Amino acid sequence: MRTKSLKKNKINVVTLGCSKNIYDSEVLMGQLRANEKEVVHEDEGNIVVINTCGFIANAKEESVNTILDYVERKEAGTVDKVFVTGCLSERYKPDLEKEIPNVDAYFGTSDLPNLLKALGADYKHELIGERLTTTPKNYAYLKIAEGCDRPCSFCAIPLMRGKHRSTPIEDLVTEAKNLAADGVKELILIAQDLTYYGLDLYKKRNLAELLEALVKVEGIEWIRLHYAFPTGFPLDVLEVMKREPKVCNYIDIPLQHISDAILKSMRRGTTQAKTTKLLEDFRSAVPDMTIRTTLIVGYPGETEADFQTLKKWVETMRFERLGCFTYSHEENTHAYALDDDVPEHIKQERANSIMEIQSQISWELNQEKIGHRFRCIIDRKEGNYFVGRTEHDSPDVDNEVLVDATKYYVKIGEFVDLEITDAGDFDLYAIPITS
Repeated sequence: MRTKSLKKNKINVVTLGCSKNIYDSEVLMGQLRANEKEVVHEDEGNIVVINTCGFIANAKEESVNTILDYVERKEAGTVDKVFVTGCLSERYKPDLEKEIPNVDAYFGTSDLPNLLKALGADYKHELIGERLTTTPKNYAYLKIAEGCDRPCSFCAIPLMRGKHRSTPIEDLVTEAKNLAADGVKELILIAQDLTYYGLDLYKKRNLAELLEALVKVEGIEWIRLHYAFPTGFPLDVLEVMKREPKVCNYIDIPLQHISDAILKSMRRGTTQAKTTKLLEDFRSAVPDMTIRTTLIVGYPGETEADFQTLKKWVETMRFERLGCFTYSHEENTHAYALDDDVPEHIKQERANSIMEIQSQISWELNQEKIGHRFRCIIDRKEGNYFVGRTEHDSPDVDNEVLVDATKYYVKIGEFVDLEITDAGDFDLYAIPITS
């Protein structure tokens, strides 16, 4: 029997997918709070907004399963309304409306005013940079642009997010000041493509000028760069990174592959030689730089020779941080016309092989840190450990520094000097430096 929920109207925002989605959810929540709505993030509420991911097969499956779960709760009477937004509904809205009709309404990635209207709220244009953050209080994501103009054959992002649109520097500085006033110490700059920042507004790649403006924001102590594109990378960014202590010696630059044949088919606009030279330029300009990258294995036509080329290159380059994904055959992308000819088990074997190499590299690099001191930020306490990060580590994806909470106390949300005493593949163990 259906039992009507007796809860008052509390809106629960559920976020799936990447940091860009986290940012979008935070903006939505900020708007709702400004409209005096009660809003929570991934908690209990009788009205649910699911911010979906539609990037690759696994993410789409998770999004669909989450929608179905909340629709079941609606049928059971524990939830009153279910709304769906984000990339999945931008990409597949007609299909979703047909297959899962019991959702109250579907919205795309640029439908925030309409979503707010459905929730009984008005879109407030004056809320520049104001949002309800969901990350630990010491760091926040700062989305500097939306959309992407790159023609990568495997990627559906332009289908869901549209063309590249940079946010003006003055708006980003305002947002950074608001975050700093709320206690944020670390900004993680995100976009589909940081490298392209400013071309639409300023007719030049302007990431370096943005960094120069952000380092002046009082209270911000670390600025981290995520999701740069290798082709056309503005090398003046390296000069700012080397000169400005607030800009972390860290960059996330997804390279995807290194075989020239695969790079050409992927439409990446680069070659093995050019990519290797770029990374050499990085390490020459900023010797202490940590480079994070991601790779795709099992792309259509990837031969064993292509994979061996990639594997040897990973061994040679010794990336400080690396993730590896299996290719997902996405409709309406350029690569969808190709034959998805690498069997799933081979894709997985190749991904595992790459990550085994990276695990060993990470272990070796971590062993070199034992006995050295690092300035770390403490994100949280988990079990018997305080969990922190060095400047060379980003939240959720990189190494963590663990301090035994049964022996030592460090303050969450603050910077602290730690000495590394032991290290595994992806974890560092440390003690506070008291003098």
